[in-house]
Amino acid sequence: MINPTTSTMQPGAQTPASQPQTTGLESDFETFLLMLTAQAKSQDPLEPLDSSEYASQLAQFSMVEQQAQTNALLSGLSVSMGNVGLEQLAGWVGMDVRSASAFQFDGAPVKLFAQPDVAASSASIVVRDANGTVVDRVPASPSNSEFVWTGADSADNSVPAGTYSATLESYDGEDLLSDQTASAYNRVVEAQAVDDALLLTLESGQVIPVSLVSAVRSGT
Repeated sequence: MINPTTSTMQPGAQTPASQPQTTGLESDFETFLLMLTAQAKSQDPLEPLDSSEYASQLAQFSMVEQQAQTNALLSGLSVSMGNVGLEQLAGWVGMDVRSASAFQFDGAPVKLFAQPDVAASSASIVVRDANGTVVDRVPASPSNSEFVWTGADSADNSVPAGTYSATLESYDGEDLLSDQTASAYNRVVEAQAVDDALLLTLESGQVIPVSLVSAVRSGT
């Protein structure tokens, strides 16, 4: 059974310092500098190096120097971002996050969040179990965006604890305008960084990216 509620908008080993390792670019940079210095020292005073060619070599020297500095900055930034990621991982575990995904029902009423289509004249909340079987389908007001599922099926019988999902169907007359997954709160049981993405494992068993989280609250 679904009860509508008043709509509210929720907002490996380290290299010793005495033996620093250099990248290929840094090594080329040092070689370029040595060659340019040797060239300047060995030029014929009676036939000095053409100024335009010398300026071109200086420009190349500057570009190589800037690229070496950029690589060093990017390396430091990568380490910094890695540390921030670890802090974020620890902060997510144990929190309740709201996302459009399946939710865990433990016998207590579950608040669902979904926005009906603006052109809808009627709407329905459809609740399914982990197998995709419909256990409850009830009318919903197109003006509401929050609903409470009490954990009862269409015959008003209590359903067992487990994983469920809900969708909001919006209709214009008999025409289906949209069918969207309703959001619900889930406890985060694990967080991991995979390929530069932060993934959250929910108590419902689903794994979602942080980008799908629309709200966060302290775990209770």
